[in-house]
Amino acid sequence: MKEQPNRRKTGQRIAKVIARAGLASRREAEAWIAAGRIAVNGTTIASPAIDVTGSDHITVDGEPLPARQRTRLFLYHKPRGLMTTHADPQGRPTIFQNLPRELPRLISVGRLDFNTEGLLLLTNDGALARLLELPATGWLRRYRVRAHGSITQDRLDGLRRGVTIDGNRYGPIEAVLDRVQGSNVWLTLGIREGKNREVRNVLGHLGLDVTRLIRVSFGPFQLGELAEGEVEEVRTRVLREQLGDRLVRLSEADFSAPRPPAPRKLRHDVRQDETRPVAQQKPRERLRNRTSSDHAWRVHEEGQRTKKLHRKFRGMRGDRKEGPKRNEKAQADILTDRRGRRVTVERYRQTPEAARQDDRGFHRKPDRHRGNGPAGRKSRMPPRGKR
Repeated sequence: MKEQPNRRKTGQRIAKVIARAGLASRREAEAWIAAGRIAVNGTTIASPAIDVTGSDHITVDGEPLPARQRTRLFLYHKPRGLMTTHADPQGRPTIFQNLPRELPRLISVGRLDFNTEGLLLLTNDGALARLLELPATGWLRRYRVRAHGSITQDRLDGLRRGVTIDGNRYGPIEAVLDRVQGSNVWLTLGIREGKNREVRNVLGHLGLDVTRLIRVSFGPFQLGELAEGEVEEVRTRVLREQLGDRLVRLSEADFSAPRPPAPRKLRHDVRQDETRPVAQQKPRERLRNRTSSDHAWRVHEEGQRTKKLHRKFRGMRGDRKEGPKRNEKAQADILTDRRGRRVTVERYRQTPEAARQDDRGFHRKPDRHRGNGPAGRKSRMPPRGKR
């Protein structure tokens, strides 16, 4: 019996299609399917083992699946004290709550612990995020570590062969002792697997207590001078070059979709500033974020934004009609307009006597000492003959 050749799939897994749309990762999409939130052609599905094509109509919570976006990648300097998740059951702040609003829905490439800071890759392509975080991709992740305790370079060199801790096998680790600072040491570590709390567990096995952990690079992308909390997008040309043909083919990244509109300058504190008390905001921020409750007489209008008052200056006496100026005499005159019609007007011309009086050169400078002028003042010195 002849073996039939393998038929090429014409569709893709439903979880992968949802991840490509940038709504969730594959694992999150599978959880949505199990919760009955996904429907294909009007029928709710319960298993992720379904292939779909471009002709199938997919809905999430009744809303149609958005069109596939252009593959984008962002570099984010994660601060300490943020969770790498979209929602935390304990109510702790997350990185996605602190991202600028101009960004699309993003997925993190791997995770960083709550107290870990440094470079975190974000993308709108769930398939690319899944591929880059796999250990098989082989991208090196470098960390700067400050740890309490003492260690020698010989013991760190032993990590190149890998280590097994409590039944968990960790792959080869590149570790370099940079300097000793009092009772602390600074290390540079390079790992390729990125297991949960790998750096802390391995150094704890060596007797070191990690007090600060900073990721400085992920594959070809560097943290560089990116300030804490800031986001920077990788240009499409650079992203394509760094991924290479192999990863582009495996991830099926799409760089042909229309370019999104250029966002404004990405500020990491956009949402933080709006939640700060008014007293702690800068003057310009107070005007932008003020509400009606900022005024004592409008406390009942809590949460409503105030209207900016526009006042117009109309002068001291806006209703007074302007009459002829001082020392001017009315004189009738006749003019002709463009159509040849004769119009009578009145012109005010200054009389010769008034012109002479208004001429500054006509007046003599008053004698301030003798007091013989209207603007002069009397002198307190006695006359010459009565000394």
